[in-house]
Amino acid sequence: MLTKHFAKSEMTCNCGCGTLKYTVQLMGVLEFIRARLMRPVIILSGTRCYARNAKCGGVENSQHLYGTAADIYVPGIDLETIARAARQADADGIGIYYKQNFVHVDCRGYKAEWNDL
Repeated sequence: MLTKHFAKSEMTCNCGCGTLKYTVQLMGVLEFIRARLMRPVIILSGTRCYARNAKCGGVENSQHLYGTAADIYVPGIDLETIARAARQADADGIGIYYKQNFVHVDCRGYKAEWNDL
């Protein structure tokens, strides 16, 4: 386990390569969101290797490459509420992907927000 509620496997690259990177700050953001919403947070994408990032259409300097980002959803909670919890957790980057039903959260070192509408 990386934290009380998140396992290494949840943050490891989805392609099977075994790449795992994460920051204490990001894991703190995820734990805060879980506590605030009082429900499990599902990580769709944590760390990505360069090949996986390219294959899934990630940007060249994606925060997923550095272990500072996660794409998440919380069953039964709308995306706006998840994004609000991420702001309260002091996440730096928050992207709401309405068409794919997830919120991107990251700890990039400066504030940025976007959506896919």
